[in-house]
Amino acid sequence: MTVWHLAKESLGLLLLPPASILLLLLVSIALFRARPGTARSLLGVAIAALWIASTPAIAYRAQGLLETAPLTGDAAGGRAQAIVVLGGGMLFAPPEYSSDTVSRWTLERLRYAARLQRETRLPVLVTGGNTRGRPRSEAAAMKEALEADFGVPVRWTEEGARNTLENALRSKELLGAAGVTRILLVTHAVHMPRARLAFEAAGFEVVPAPTGYAAHLAGDVFDWMPRADALLATRIVLHEAIGYGWYRLQLAFR
Repeated sequence: MTVWHLAKESLGLLLLPPASILLLLLVSIALFRARPGTARSLLGVAIAALWIASTPAIAYRAQGLLETAPLTGDAAGGRAQAIVVLGGGMLFAPPEYSSDTVSRWTLERLRYAARLQRETRLPVLVTGGNTRGRPRSEAAAMKEALEADFGVPVRWTEEGARNTLENALRSKELLGAAGVTRILLVTHAVHMPRARLAFEAAGFEVVPAPTGYAAHLAGDVFDWMPRADALLATRIVLHEAIGYGWYRLQLAFR
């Protein structure tokens, strides 16, 4: 892991909940004697932020605003030439497996990609590098899962990308050599706007094939009660919103 990547990951952790809310609480405690009025205000903001961030009725509806609509009708086949699946994380040394393997987030994407491959018979590319110095890349684990667990062949394995922009650029190098320009892009629905932006900037014609919807999870009176899963949903929403803005800025100056 490079110094730049480490700094970026650390900053992201501090800016997003729950770390950002905890920092706000610590500041309010530190100011309590010298600036009690300011400390109480910050404490109130922190409590309100924690409640809002962990409330399913708010978190999942916010996620729904970012989620791309599902693939429908005959769009799955169309003129697409390949299926590209983005990695969504790894499990490191799980006790029931002999090596690192895909996380549940990646597994959701692979399951949908397997269905699409059976429907379309298109060749598959998996992309995901290794940002933590582990002996195995994310793409290698994805390839194994698709072939061993789903019976779906993988034609291209891109193992160098560290983020979505690099997923797009490195996939373009592999697929461009094969004459592939139009792809079915598989990732989570909330991640699709950022992923599509990156892949279109790389020169692909993208047919979004999102999966892993979460907006439907909010639906009754109990969804106004705070829950840990909603806090994670809020973190994902903020991460994607900030990431999309950052990618737009980066691409504007390229």
